[in-house]
Amino acid sequence: MKSVFKRNREKYRYDIVNTKKGEQFMITISLCMIVKNEERVLRRCLESVKELMDEIIIVDTGSTDGTKKIASEYTDKIYDFKWIDDFSAARNFSFSKATKDYIYVADADEVLDSENFLEFMKIKECMMDEIEIVQMKYINENADNNLQNSRTEYRPKLFKRLRTFTWIDPIHETVRTHPVVFESDICILHKPEGVHGARDLSIFYRHIQNGETLSKRVRNMYARELLIIGTLEDFNNATDYFEQIYADESIDDDSKKEAACVLGRGYRLNGDTLNFFKYALKDVLTESCSEMCYDLGEMYFAAGDYLEAAIWFYNAIYETSCILDIHTSGDLSLYRIAECYERLGCKDPSYKQCAQEYAELAKNWKLPEEICN
Repeated sequence: MKSVFKRNREKYRYDIVNTKKGEQFMITISLCMIVKNEERVLRRCLESVKELMDEIIIVDTGSTDGTKKIASEYTDKIYDFKWIDDFSAARNFSFSKATKDYIYVADADEVLDSENFLEFMKIKECMMDEIEIVQMKYINENADNNLQNSRTEYRPKLFKRLRTFTWIDPIHETVRTHPVVFESDICILHKPEGVHGARDLSIFYRHIQNGETLSKRVRNMYARELLIIGTLEDFNNATDYFEQIYADESIDDDSKKEAACVLGRGYRLNGDTLNFFKYALKDVLTESCSEMCYDLGEMYFAAGDYLEAAIWFYNAIYETSCILDIHTSGDLSLYRIAECYERLGCKDPSYKQCAQEYAELAKNWKLPEEICN
């Protein structure tokens, strides 16, 4: 017996064919993907969405495995694009090849399950003409393999290919320039097989080496990835850039605080106590953040002052909020405070119970379920 999913997919395929014979009610969609060495996951992705798509466009940025061979099973629209450390350039090239009403953007490690396939089909059947972007819930299935601060977040996934401008307001009329965005209930499952943070950090570094300006959003992502997975070398590569950001009087306070977190972490890892406290003290004099409290805890922990370290890990968890890495206000600090009390328990057994309680809290800590951008 065929599964409900397969029966429904065949029903929709029948409806699509018959609709296209007469008047077309449904929108058409171009799938645009950029790929490189994705032979392990590409077929899984394409199988999950192929029947929703009216056109599949694959842009390969230099695969040396069987990626292009797998792609050829689904489309003949496969293009080579020389990688220039610029995802936007590759995305724009893929968009330039699209010919349908809307463009759906997918990464090879994404999957659309049967329930969300049907939700996507409803969008395709009933899309209102004024909607220009559809956001979908991006679910990171493996929280340990994730550079985000939540398990679920809204991301723009479906884009109107040709945008029209509309006059609005009954008086002092003007052209609507902001896109009409619809937040759908469609969930995209992200099933990564590896963290791409090291690749991203090398791209950030090459761009700042070339003297290119990073937008506030990209600067935030650079700082976030440094705090979550950056090595000592990565922090050393970023120091001059974030020193300039911190010293720039035109930069907003949020960006300065992010820069301070990066610089504080980098100087701590280098054992440069004087420069570490220069940024740590400035941070605690304002509205301090979990990241800096966590690094203060690590500083005292390394010095063997476990009671002082525990105070700062406690502050990271309960007295401040995170701005870049949510783990500093959660499991990271919980595990560290547990370890502080474990070591203090060697001299005073009363701390042993505290250590067990914090270790249990750390074990049961989870990422927030959802954050909407």
